[in-house]
Amino acid sequence: MKLNYFTKRLSTVGRWLATTLFCVSAIAFVWQGAFFSNTAAMASPAANLIAAADAGDQVKEKYRDDVAEPSKNFIEDTKNKVKEAANKNASRVDQSTDDSDVAGKAKRDRDRIEKRADEDAARTKEAVDDAKNVVERTIDSIKGAFSD
Repeated sequence: MKLNYFTKRLSTVGRWLATTLFCVSAIAFVWQGAFFSNTAAMASPAANLIAAADAGDQVKEKYRDDVAEPSKNFIEDTKNKVKEAANKNASRVDQSTDDSDVAGKAKRDRDRIEKRADEDAARTKEAVDDAKNVVERTIDSIKGAFSD
């Protein structure tokens, strides 16, 4: 019984010593790193600001080229495919029936589908433009925060 109590206490003391040694070594490494830092690089923060401004412009251009324009192209392609499908369906109905009521309804449906495709594409393009403007404003505000 005494041996078990003794080993439990020894284990607790060992854990405390290991934790203390770890903390002291971490403090020593952090302290030593402060002496090895390059203080010459901190003397001129303007170079960092110029690099940040260039990075902001690069992010804007990359977003515009990789996200906004391909999204708009995709929206336009989708709109054209919807219109093609509507025209194809209307022409199939027109060819298959002699009934003018059914053909007229198919043409009205085609016109409505084309109109909605145009409206949806315009709304979606506007949303893409809004998102692009939000990204650009955010980048400008970040650049402004670093330039002050």
